[in-house]
Amino acid sequence: MNKQMTAHEVVAQLKDGMTIGIGGWGPRRKPMALVREILRSDLKDLTIVSYGGADVGMLCAAGKVKKVVFAFVSLDFIPLEPYFRQARQSGAIEVMEIDEGMMLLGLRAAAWGLPFMPTEVGLGTDIITRNPDIKVIDSPYDDKEWVAMPALKLDVSLIHADKADARGVCQIAGPDHYMDDWYARAAEKTYVSCDELVETEYFHDPVQARMVHWERSMTTGVVPIAGGAHPTSCSQMYGFDVPHFKAYTASAKDEAGFQGYLDQYLGASEEEYQQKVGGLDAIRSIELPTY
Repeated sequence: MNKQMTAHEVVAQLKDGMTIGIGGWGPRRKPMALVREILRSDLKDLTIVSYGGADVGMLCAAGKVKKVVFAFVSLDFIPLEPYFRQARQSGAIEVMEIDEGMMLLGLRAAAWGLPFMPTEVGLGTDIITRNPDIKVIDSPYDDKEWVAMPALKLDVSLIHADKADARGVCQIAGPDHYMDDWYARAAEKTYVSCDELVETEYFHDPVQARMVHWERSMTTGVVPIAGGAHPTSCSQMYGFDVPHFKAYTASAKDEAGFQGYLDQYLGASEEEYQQKVGGLDAIRSIELPTY
């Protein structure tokens, strides 16, 4: 089965009010080309579940978001994502702020078809007082209390991978695939953009196959877009674009604001966007960060 799609075809499957999980981590391996296609659409009232970065900030700034479920929304070297910060401080969005591990448990519960996962994380904290949807329950076996982290059921997940084949086998070869496998399993449908489309035989090599983190049956569609994670990184191919992120952050203080950023960079297509940021060769030349 050939699962190849375009970004436009993916976004055409999305509906107002959906709950959408976005893979990656802060400024790392976000499906930004798919996010940009949402920015070009009329979608609205979305609930976004993300270990967030500019994906969340841009969607909030564009008025696409009703609610964000998050553990953080950060550009890493710029601690506070500027447009998410504006949206939250102005009360423009609803939020569920939880611990990183609680996010993972919520995704696992959804993947396993469970209503919740018990955890001690959050007991005695404002996670409980600020999130009325998160309940504290009594253990049926002893006198302990547990936080019942509810399942984070996703209508759709959007993920970016290094390589994929047309059947939906996806590879993440970087040092960390974050929680993307759980995003794939927690969603009704999963759309994966990839930097390189490969032949299926590529995955016959056990070295390559061991970097496949979810079953191809979980992948609904594959969108080949070289450079599609920019301005976030796609290890081992390119790093995150620090000057671009600085310009993006500075735009939050400009009179033109986010619209000015869109006018300068978004374009009518991913090809036009990449031309505006210097082209694919420039993206691929960005060095990976060293810590």
